[in-house]
Amino acid sequence: MAIASDNELKRLLASPAKNASEEGSMAPPLTANVPRPSTSQSNPQASMTPMLPASGGKELVDPCLQNVVSTVNLGTELKLTYINTRTRNSEYNPARFTGLIMRIRNPRATALIFRSGKLVCTGARCEEDSFLASKKFARIIQKIGFSVKFMDFKIQNIVATADLKFPIKLENLNHMHGQFSSYEPELYPGLIYRMVLPRVVLLIFVNGAKNRQELKDALTNIYPILKSFRKQ
Repeated sequence: MAIASDNELKRLLASPAKNASEEGSMAPPLTANVPRPSTSQSNPQASMTPMLPASGGKELVDPCLQNVVSTVNLGTELKLTYINTRTRNSEYNPARFTGLIMRIRNPRATALIFRSGKLVCTGARCEEDSFLASKKFARIIQKIGFSVKFMDFKIQNIVATADLKFPIKLENLNHMHGQFSSYEPELYPGLIYRMVLPRVVLLIFVNGAKNRQELKDALTNIYPILKSFRKQ
């Protein structure tokens, strides 16, 4: 199975969710040879609406945080070439990327620092580490002579994984939830599922947010749906 390039994955993620009018019925055509979920268990698709997929019963899956992305405004214009010459843990190649890249080990994180004073912190494994790392990056820049502030810190994105302990029928899931999902295995091996509430994008693989509560809510909503497409 071919794995998509970064650009192909970005295109898939950027594609808008389908409208109900375009999709027609949420269920597959009667002539399609797609087995439906077993009727011996509760079927979460029964109460699905055009705006929000049914979530079924409340079953908990704990997410494992992999990456937290945050931003902060340092409140002053920065001389990136000067910062690069004064720090050992940075790299700056404006021909390839307009920002300066700086790394620290404790907590392990990477900063993208821009001349405008905007700092993007990525690679931290929790919200607290992202905040601490951003403060450390700001302090490093302050120590070499810049009058920096620490304004408008915000968590922009949280990436987490969850192991459901069972394989999933991605083709069937895409047929039944086509308004919310897209699945192009020739470009990317995972199914992309755009949840409406909370507004979270999930990448779902056959082998199975803005804050941590949204992650937990998304997993609570999607778990019974995925369970109904469990491979036997």
